[in-house]
Amino acid sequence: MELSVNTLLSLDGVMQGPGAPDEDTSGGFTRGGWLVPHADEDMGRIVDGWFAAGEALLFGRSTYAMMRDYWREVTDPGDRVATALNSRPKYLVSTTAGRTGADWGDTTLIAEDVLGSVRALKERPGGEIQVHGSWRLARTLHAAGLVDVFRLLVFPTVVGDGKRLFDERTEPLGFTVEGSAATPAGLLSLTLRPAPFTTGGFGVVDGRETVL
Repeated sequence: MELSVNTLLSLDGVMQGPGAPDEDTSGGFTRGGWLVPHADEDMGRIVDGWFAAGEALLFGRSTYAMMRDYWREVTDPGDRVATALNSRPKYLVSTTAGRTGADWGDTTLIAEDVLGSVRALKERPGGEIQVHGSWRLARTLHAAGLVDVFRLLVFPTVVGDGKRLFDERTEPLGFTVEGSAATPAGLLSLTLRPAPFTTGGFGVVDGRETVL
């Protein structure tokens, strides 16, 4: 299986609490709900497409609890996100949740050897296992070289402080762009595969600026 990280980001890279003021107030975060003024039908279409590509879901503890409490209340069969979240196999990475915390449908608890467990999942035949939110887990998997594809939806707003997918401690990384699109509301959708980080430079040759 391939492993994808799918997340919503502000222009300055914040992924914390995009959907509601009280979604994630950890660390004293007070700017939750920053995507709501920019949401449009295209956003829903893009996110529906993310979930359509997945066969299983992988969560950190906080994101699992937040999504469980919200999405299991959505019973509309026409809601593709709710259908995927409520019906597909889920894997919860947590050393503290306990088995009683892994109580959302078909959930398997991963309480130890996280990287080894994820590698074993990736070796299974099938389509895609997806990480949504779960910023610390996403960073850990990326640092271990386990992420095959990033799907990012970038919103035209600067949030400031908050949890970020990449920060100044992230190792340099390049990407191969598999897809990109902009919506009328200014959202930028990117599908990226990790690639080696490269550099270059510009210079003047025969009176013309060129890449050296």
